[in-house]
Amino acid sequence: MHKKILLALVFSGINYGAIAQKARPANTRSVDERLNQLLAQMTLEEKVGQLNQYTSDRLATGPLTENSSKYEDIKTGKVGSMLNVRGAKDTRMVQELAMRSRLKIPLLFGLDVIHGYRVTFPIPLAEASSWDMKAIETSARVAAAESAAAGIHWTFAPMVDIARDPRWGRVMEGAGEDTYLGSMIAKARVKGFQGKQLGDLDAVMACVKHFAAYGAAIGGRDYNSVEMGDRTLWETYLPPFKAALDAGAATFMNSFNDLNGIPATGNSYLQRDILKGKWGFTGFVVSDWGSIKEMIPHGFAKDPAQAAEIAIKAGSDMDMEGRAYITSLVKLVNDKKVDVAIIDDAVRRILRKKFELGLFDDPYRFSNEAREKKELNSYANRAKARDVAKRSIVLLKNDGQLLPLSKNTKTIAVIGPLGKSNIDMMGFWSVKWDNDKLVSVYEGLENKLGKNTRLLYAKGCGITDTSKSGFAEAVATAKQADVVIMAVGEAYDMSGEAKSKANIHIPGVQEELVKAVQATGKPVVVLTMSGRPMIFNWIADNAKAILHTWWLGSEAGNAIADVLFGDYDPAGKLTMSFPRSEGQIPVYYNHKSTGRPSPTDLAGSYRSGYLDMPNSPRYAFGYGLSYTTFELSDLKLDKKAFVDTDSITVTCNLKNIGKYAGEEVVQLYLQDIVASVTRPVQELKGFEKVSLKPGESKSIKFVINKEMLSFYDQQMKWTAEPGEFKLMIGNSSDHITLRTNFELTDRSANQ
Repeated sequence: MHKKILLALVFSGINYGAIAQKARPANTRSVDERLNQLLAQMTLEEKVGQLNQYTSDRLATGPLTENSSKYEDIKTGKVGSMLNVRGAKDTRMVQELAMRSRLKIPLLFGLDVIHGYRVTFPIPLAEASSWDMKAIETSARVAAAESAAAGIHWTFAPMVDIARDPRWGRVMEGAGEDTYLGSMIAKARVKGFQGKQLGDLDAVMACVKHFAAYGAAIGGRDYNSVEMGDRTLWETYLPPFKAALDAGAATFMNSFNDLNGIPATGNSYLQRDILKGKWGFTGFVVSDWGSIKEMIPHGFAKDPAQAAEIAIKAGSDMDMEGRAYITSLVKLVNDKKVDVAIIDDAVRRILRKKFELGLFDDPYRFSNEAREKKELNSYANRAKARDVAKRSIVLLKNDGQLLPLSKNTKTIAVIGPLGKSNIDMMGFWSVKWDNDKLVSVYEGLENKLGKNTRLLYAKGCGITDTSKSGFAEAVATAKQADVVIMAVGEAYDMSGEAKSKANIHIPGVQEELVKAVQATGKPVVVLTMSGRPMIFNWIADNAKAILHTWWLGSEAGNAIADVLFGDYDPAGKLTMSFPRSEGQIPVYYNHKSTGRPSPTDLAGSYRSGYLDMPNSPRYAFGYGLSYTTFELSDLKLDKKAFVDTDSITVTCNLKNIGKYAGEEVVQLYLQDIVASVTRPVQELKGFEKVSLKPGESKSIKFVINKEMLSFYDQQMKWTAEPGEFKLMIGNSSDHITLRTNFELTDRSANQ
């Protein structure tokens, strides 16, 4: 940021949004009245300026385009939004530039607040593993309050792409492989970011991304093409977007990929027909970084002018850091290639959000340094981050009830390249801060145990090392301990955008380090850390206890210690399947059957399967253990058949028969046994997270209606067909303990 230019600006009592407000006081006039009057005063160049977004040079999150005149462009009304400007002081200074423009239209400030602003929460894929909508909404609420206090109006989240390929690095931004759960989480995050209403000082605009089907990029390669039929698009990939829209999402972002040969940025079917047409979306659509111009290397546009023409006609309202609109749209309108009504519609959508945020009444209302100082990194916010973090941890294995550990353990060795790492706890897509306080595993144990326990440490190896030179020290350290805690996995920047990997095994020689330490005979607890499902077959087969801790953010070490020592019973459940091998990818629970399904997990003669490994993943969707034991029983249906205007009430009993208080996620799955279109072997259609003390039980109720049984038929009509259905209830997709069948009957047959 050019500080000399900004510091030279002097606040001079400008009448904010003068053109929009001069007829009569703002509080007596509707947004439409104010918007229409402002639009009537705007030149074509000023309208196009509102569709143009630049980035600050300091925090760029994509390839930068040289533009030494960007701040001059703001003063002349050629910019509608800035991204990557943060902090009350800086956003105020840049906003002052906009107040020197002819119409004094305020800027929107956007930032990638993906899982926290000043306080970092777990990555979204980790939070999804909590299956706790209240916790997920709380995370977004804190992120919104902190970023809004720092002058930010708009976050580029949530990412709601369904993802079934862990090679794709951006799985860490989403909710996993399931449409139903992904839709629930999309709603929770939008509600968290936007709070009670836009314009409140603790709310920011959500931006639902990436529209659409980006999560199905071929080969898990970022930015790659997507080939997909309409049924899969509508049934699997679009519902989380619709759920976010129904929750009131202010903006959408299109995606880098092409869908069936049409880049999403220039895809009228997605943006005009579905989003703004069928769904009636009234907010605005922003391109992803430079994606309008990227239609040129796609081979879909010959030059920036054609790319701009295609994108604006297709419904992409704002050009993020592409400079295609600002350089081309005026001429395209003057040459009669683009109707000015299309420009007006896009401008109107953007200005409406600025009015709703209250920026025309006070463009600096979010840039309050006193509020920023009070809100950021508070004790209360860190406590909430710790709570969400512990809820996100998944217990994968606990043979012999090695966990929880006793706080009276005399000597504990922390071994592994992530044991004392602070920065890796933050995860990718985090807002970086100088002198940030990120709690490592080692520090978390120190905080938990104090001087009662002696802590030892050995790194053993680096994250990507091929050398085993540190193994001897690690083994010697382990031999001195009563218990060994090993922290292994990915560095924070190994998953995320442009972080696709063909090999998703634990990097380097870390798994061999675990093997060497375990050979000492000491009890070993393995903490696996990553932003994606990983492959660690030796650890999975041989370690006694495994906790998958993802990247948990600012309070990672404290949350991990809470779980290790039983102050919180782990209740996380996976939302993406963990494969045994890359050769299984994509692997997901709600697959179709085949004409030759294998009767077992291994391939039979002329059956669908692998010769060299089971069909099943290493860890399935919905999987996650507890320190206590839960029992499901007493499955009852109030009726065995119903017509589509009715419903079935399902009840069962959950009891904690173990010795620890804990939480369980009761999961309801359905299967349409025979239909006009083949259906998945099971689909999540409901869940309830229940907290029980030892010996306590609770009755769980689900209501099954026509909507839960519906799908797109051969004519792409949303319908539920009469027939028999399987009902399955369990604590993971591969551990079903209660089963029965019911029937949807033809209404006419009952009349």
